[in-house]
Parts: sequence; structure tokens; C-alpha cells
Amino acid sequence: MYFEKSKGFPADFLWGSASAAYQVEGAWNEDGKGMSNWDKFVRIPGKTFQGTTGDKAVDHYHRYKEDVKLMAQMGLKTYRFSISWPRVIPDGNGAINEKGLKFYDDLINELIANNIVPMVTVYHWDMPQALEEQYHGWENRQIVDDFVRYATTLFEHFGDRVKHWIIMNEQNVFTGLGWQAGMHPPGKVDDDKTFYQVNHHVFLAHAKSVLALKKLYPDALVGSSFAYSPSYAYDRHPENAMAKADYDDLKNYYWMDMYAYGRYPRAAIAYLESQGIAPQMEPGDAEILKEAAAKVDFMGVNYYQTTVVEYNPIDGVGTSHEMNTTGKKGTAKVQGVPGLYKNPSNEFLPTTDWDWTIDPMGIRMCCREITSRYDLPIVISENGLGAFDKFEDGKIHDPYRIDYLKRHIEELKKACDDGCRVLAYCTWSYTDLLSWLNGYQKRYGFVYVDREEDENSGTLNRYKKDSFDWYKHVIETNGEEL
Repeated sequence: MYFEKSKGFPADFLWGSASAAYQVEGAWNEDGKGMSNWDKFVRIPGKTFQGTTGDKAVDHYHRYKEDVKLMAQMGLKTYRFSISWPRVIPDGNGAINEKGLKFYDDLINELIANNIVPMVTVYHWDMPQALEEQYHGWENRQIVDDFVRYATTLFEHFGDRVKHWIIMNEQNVFTGLGWQAGMHPPGKVDDDKTFYQVNHHVFLAHAKSVLALKKLYPDALVGSSFAYSPSYAYDRHPENAMAKADYDDLKNYYWMDMYAYGRYPRAAIAYLESQGIAPQMEPGDAEILKEAAAKVDFMGVNYYQTTVVEYNPIDGVGTSHEMNTTGKKGTAKVQGVPGLYKNPSNEFLPTTDWDWTIDPMGIRMCCREITSRYDLPIVISENGLGAFDKFEDGKIHDPYRIDYLKRHIEELKKACDDGCRVLAYCTWSYTDLLSWLNGYQKRYGFVYVDREEDENSGTLNRYKKDSFDWYKHVIETNGEEL
């Protein structure tokens, strides 16, 4: 749509930034914390870039006050962070670790004291390893009750101060990389039937947690965050338009329809049934999923890139389960599903060093499609640029990050003019952190952290990048001066 004059962002817009417990906290075995599936997984040779772990990460566990002070200096309106399940319940379903709760109490109180709204993610991929050993974690329906107990513990303990809750982070990513690509725990490859059953268990855990929260705090705002890559048909050929429809049903709407409607897309389920890999539903599941969907307040979106979709013949390219984790541009490979679609690169758009397409208009596309299909408010829970930053003479010049964020915020403002109800924009990330598979060389933050791949290297001191002051001004002007 074209508007002669922009309305700008809402007066109460939440300008924020984000992180995840495993990627920033460190202190992996301190104060009673149990081992997570990631603590175990990163110790398998070859799974992460140069064998990096989150044992120390960027030591947010011990430096949270310093980090919150920097957030306050920037004028951050909200901070989205996750809580570590094994820090709160070390074995996943046993005794509560009071020291774990205290850390998050202290962090939340520190944020509120500095006028920063805490936005809490209940699950950002770090499951207690004990549950994997007890019953194979998400593969077993028993995890639904254990997760809801964990989530309810958080609601009861922090709900008086936390009003914004994200139940699941990127369910499509941790399940896809965990059971199809073998790159995340538990490291299984092409186990499609288990992949869809695991997702059904996660959907139930999300739904029952939404209902538990609303019972305790009816006015709380809740949703889950989806890693959304809007798709473009390769060209005008009808086969490619249909391939895009297949892609959307299986890779996008499959999750968002469940969050918003409490049901799976019909075409997707018809296809999965024909392949013998559709999830098994038990009596009562459909009712619970629909009841929870009616109580979801927003769609969380982690937006980084768009996707091109082209028809893939039955003898076409498959999935190699390879990813550019080195930062050597041009090493990513085309992936696809024979008989359905493949995802070639977009020659009209630039890419990052990790071959992620840079498409600012895609964030507006996300908002428009969600608004049209679901009519839900939107929280942009992640958006950012991973890059090689250079620390020189005590300064970090990152004009490329400023340009990336500026162009995405410009498109987000247009989405607001289009009628999309965008509640918040959280950049990824506030400080530099561990990039799950890519180590510490891939930097995202406004704040540079002095550390390298070696667990013992670096002072972990914090330094403001040029983008720090830029985003501070964006917040001060509510996005009017970019």
C-alpha cells in the first residue's frame, strides 16, 4: 500500500533486544544447574565450529547487572531473554532449584528498576539432559506434562512482574535441525515421522502452557515465536506457484496455523498421511489446541531472510543437511524435497557471509501475511545481522549493521501504516553471544564482548559498537530518525 504520510510507530512501542540463556549465561554447572541437552551435544566432536561451547558463553550469569546498566544507557524499552529449564529444574521434573529462580528474580528486578520491560521466553532449546535419558525428551508425550509443570512454576513465580511471555522459540528450527538435519540435539537425520510427532508434542506443551498462564494471569500477553521466512515463487510458471503453496503449508503455515487456529493445514496433513508420517493425535488434543489458540495474544516472529521456491521434480535435488557455519560466503548448497520444491538462491538480493539472504522488505511481508491470515498483533522477537566485527583501538565500527537494521525498521514502519499491529521490535542480539553452531566469530550485538573461540581467551569486557549509539537515537525518536 502507498501512504502519503506515515503514522510512525505507536507511542507505546517496545524497542528491544534479545538473547537466549545458553548463548549468554555461561555458569553451565554452577549453583545447582543441571546439564542441558546442549551442554551434552556440544561435546560431540564436529558438531560446532571449532568445538565451541556455552560453558562460559559471555558470562551474563555473573555480569547481568553490567549488561542491564548498558541497556538502560541505551534506553531499551524491553529485553527479551529466555529462562534455562535445567537451571530451574535440574532434572526436568524433580525438585525446584531455588538458586536458579533467584538468578532470574534478580535479573527481572534489575530490569524493572531500570524501566525495562522483561519479555520472557520459556523455552529456547535447552532441555534438561536428564529428560533425554529418562524417556528421549520431546519424542515422548510425557514431556508435555513435565514442560507445563516447568512453565507453570515460572508463571507462578514471576507472573506478578512479567506480563509478556513467549512459550516456544523457533519450534520449526529446533525440531527440523534436531530430527531431520542432525545439526541440533538429539542429532537425528531424516527421521520425518518422529519429527512430526515431536512437533505435535511441542504444540501440546505450548497450548497447555498458554491455558495455564491465562488461568493464573488472564491479562498476561502470550504467544510463541516462529522463524518465518516468507517465500517467493521462482517465476511466473504455475508449477512454481504451486511449489510455493506446498512450501508455505509445510514450512510456514504448519506452525503458525497451529498457534493461531489450533489446527494443521489440510493440504499438509493430506500429504503427510499419504507418506505415512502424519502425527498421531489422541482424544482431546484437537479441543485443547483450539482452546489455547483462541487465547493467544500475538504471533512472535524471528525474521532474518526470505526464501525462493521452485518446483522440484521427483528425481530432483534432496536435502544434504549441510549449512554454512564458517562464514565463507558462497558455500551454502541448494536444498529441496523431491516432488515438491527446492530453494535456489535469490540473484536479486545480497547475502551475509553465512549466505543468509538480506531482504528488508521481507519483514513487512511477514507482518502483512500474518495480519491478513490471522489478524493477530505481532512481536518481532528477533531480527539482526551476524557479521565479522573488528575491534580496533578500542572501537568497533559496524556501519553494515546500522544499514541492515535501518532498512528493516523502515519496512516495519510501512507495515504499521499498512494496518499491522506491531507491538515490539527486538534486535538479535544485545551483546555478542555464542551463535549455536557458528561459535563466537559470528557477532550480532550492539555490545562487543572480548572473547574468541578458545574458552579461556579474552577478558569478556564489554565495548559499545557504533550501532549502540545509533539504536539509542532510534529509541529516543521512536523510530522517526534512522
